[in-house]
Amino acid sequence: MPDLHEPNLLILLNDVARLIRTQADRRARAHGMTRAQWMILVRLRRCGGMTQRELAEILEVEPITVGRLVDRLAARNLVERRADPADRRVWRLHLTPAADPVLAEIDQVRIAFDAEATAGLAPERRQAVVEALLLMKSNLLAAGEAGAAA
Repeated sequence: MPDLHEPNLLILLNDVARLIRTQADRRARAHGMTRAQWMILVRLRRCGGMTQRELAEILEVEPITVGRLVDRLAARNLVERRADPADRRVWRLHLTPAADPVLAEIDQVRIAFDAEATAGLAPERRQAVVEALLLMKSNLLAAGEAGAAA
């Protein structure tokens, strides 16, 4: 029988992820937005021109939820919908120039949050954690693809 006080990697990862989400929610609210809105802006900076469906898959929410979030971002002139040149039924999402200062603010909060979360973690240990998490992510993606193919 496993020792319940012994750290379990998957439980610990879940706990850390939950704490990150909770803190990120709090910090986004302090800036008048939601974590989900911040995530949309950051994702669109990485890959502009995504559809609401693509964003919904990444954020693990329903497309209608992303639609409402995008509506709010568009009302603030941070995101705009543009028609897809190949399919008139599809709208592509793009950042507007007004999103730049908001993204700069998000970056400042992220850097401070990262420093707070990793305080006391030596750079080489941090790199080892990143590498381990990337390997775990790769393993899980491969397992998911294998399961989908079966």
